[in-house]
Amino acid sequence: MATRRPDRTASVLSSVLLQILLYASAFYSFFYFLSSLCMIIYKSQVLSYPDSYLALDVCLLLLMAAFEILRVYWGVRGNLQESERYVGASLLITGATLLLSVYFLVWQSYVLRADVIINAILLCVYGLSAVAGFGALARFTSVYS
Repeated sequence: MATRRPDRTASVLSSVLLQILLYASAFYSFFYFLSSLCMIIYKSQVLSYPDSYLALDVCLLLLMAAFEILRVYWGVRGNLQESERYVGASLLITGATLLLSVYFLVWQSYVLRADVIINAILLCVYGLSAVAGFGALARFTSVYS
């Protein structure tokens, strides 16, 4: 017979919406990174892309990929375990990836129309994930405090 912890309630607090958004953003992020890398390669071949900015853009794209993996992993883990710590960390990483996405949307050397489209979709996904994450975090903290 399993013993029940006294600080837990019988209801499930995990957010289905957050879980769906995290899985969808994982698939979209894979598409985003492949298409962004292809566009960077295209721009470096067709346009006069400064070498220092080319290295910076590739490094920032790889950093964004690493942050995205952490964001999705911590978000899924935090949501399934109903952990405030992991969901909060996922929201912080979402802020970092959001800033990197804005860099690729605004401050990149050359911004193509395809860059604008894929970054706009990514920003919408981040916004929806953040709202669902804050909702889940509010539920977790209200029950366990």
